[in-house]
Amino acid sequence: MTGMLASVKSLDEAMMVLAKNVDIIDLKEPALGSLGGLDIKLVKEIVDLIDGQCRVSATIGDLPMQPEQIFNAVSQMAETGVNFIKIGFFAGGQQDKVIEKLEPLTSRVNLIAVLFADTQPNFSLINMLLAAGFKGIMLDTQDKTNGSLTQIMAKSEIKRFVSLVKSFNTLCGLAGSLKSDDIPLLMPYQPDYLGFRGALCEQNERAGSINPRFVQAIKHCISENSF
Repeated sequence: MTGMLASVKSLDEAMMVLAKNVDIIDLKEPALGSLGGLDIKLVKEIVDLIDGQCRVSATIGDLPMQPEQIFNAVSQMAETGVNFIKIGFFAGGQQDKVIEKLEPLTSRVNLIAVLFADTQPNFSLINMLLAAGFKGIMLDTQDKTNGSLTQIMAKSEIKRFVSLVKSFNTLCGLAGSLKSDDIPLLMPYQPDYLGFRGALCEQNERAGSINPRFVQAIKHCISENSF
């Protein structure tokens, strides 16, 4: 059963999507990039208020692939009590070294790697990530102005990604400027989650405010197209 991940940037938005029974509340600041991070204190406040009613994920921000910097950011975010911590694997840098550095944390922290469809993602990283103990992998887009995931990557490649990740019985998510029209295209691949931000906001402006009616509409569309 494919669930809905809703990205929020404030306490009010978190409470709004909680009331709509989304499956994962994802904390990030859209104005700061594809995986812009929220202030640690705000993350902690939201986690405390949700109090286990819904699973919560949070990003560490658009950080370069520098092992020590990412390790420190993940360690700090883990103190908030979020269920999952999302780490963007951006092009360049020391991706393999980052994985090695984070491996000791995976026994106590649920790490989710995010690969970017518009930066020629290296799917060979998947084996390394899962061997290191990552709990899930998402496919997203870095540049939100270039269209949705289904416009940027061939559907055959999206299907290959989902099949590969799910073959390890690992959480698999798809995101990247997804809209309601993308849902029936992606649901046949049966990812564990579809992630949304812009489609939940007025005029599809991801840095804007969430409209609860749009949250309900997306949730309904996922339910309608479930297998």
